[in-house]
Amino acid sequence: MAKVMVVGGAGYVGGWLTDEAMRAGHDVRVLDNLTYEDSYLKEVDFAYGDILDFKTIEKHLKWADSVVWLSALVGDPACAINPKLTRQTNVEAVRHLTENFGGRIIFPSTCSVYGAQDGLLDESSPTGPLSLYAESKLEAEEILNKSDATTLIFRLGTLFGMSDSFARLRVDLVLNVLTIRAILEGSMSVFGGAQYRPLLHVKDVATAAIPHLDTNATGTFNLHTENVTVLELAKRIQGIVTDAEIEQTEISFQDARNYRVSSDYARAKLGFAPKWTIEDGIKQVADAIWNKRIKDVANPRFNNSESLRLQWGARK
Repeated sequence: MAKVMVVGGAGYVGGWLTDEAMRAGHDVRVLDNLTYEDSYLKEVDFAYGDILDFKTIEKHLKWADSVVWLSALVGDPACAINPKLTRQTNVEAVRHLTENFGGRIIFPSTCSVYGAQDGLLDESSPTGPLSLYAESKLEAEEILNKSDATTLIFRLGTLFGMSDSFARLRVDLVLNVLTIRAILEGSMSVFGGAQYRPLLHVKDVATAAIPHLDTNATGTFNLHTENVTVLELAKRIQGIVTDAEIEQTEISFQDARNYRVSSDYARAKLGFAPKWTIEDGIKQVADAIWNKRIKDVANPRFNNSESLRLQWGARK
């Protein structure tokens, strides 16, 4: 068993991943600066810290055998707010990690690095990032691949669903937001609708990562559950939220990403087998809304870019 530091472990991906790492018997420490949270009450070793505070980070790196580096500014709108801070957080902090830690690193990148392409994309396909977020993740990949660390990089599909009982729901993800609108507004607006997204349940990041916290597996791997068009996704939500309508507008959506990926490499080399379906995620989000488990889903804290705009605006 390994000493595992989950950097950014209080976030959307880190919640369930931390639980699974502990269930697997690892000694787990979460390091987080609680960007989107007011507290962290999970019963796990916790260190408050910012990844740009390099002295603090170095102290904890000396303790760890393996690092799951989840901390980042995530999403195109969030990264566009402050490009300088995005590069410091998503690129330079990773560079510092590789210069001060030579152990096991598991790093989530994004399938957005492929941009807009036709065909089924595998890890050998050309990249074409269309946003600062994707550019920063691709640059971080390159830094990791040149380092001496034993690195496993996961290019994640668009996440969806509920994580653990502590982590906030993200409402800036396509499946989650369409499900919420279907319930609260009775309709889902779909612009274009033919654009593909590779979707991945947030819990299945742990499905891929936990078995390899203390192995020597390396490389870059796509992770997704299913490729669906936005219109198909809306119809599948409608199959569960049956009174919702779909309003389709035949114009190109402002988000130009359109791509399908293959995760066959992860299945063959890592034994990746996703456990949660698109319908599972729809039902989880719908249950949270139907049963009032979230008091105010419009609260900006559930949206990365809106939350950061408020925080950074308040600091000026």
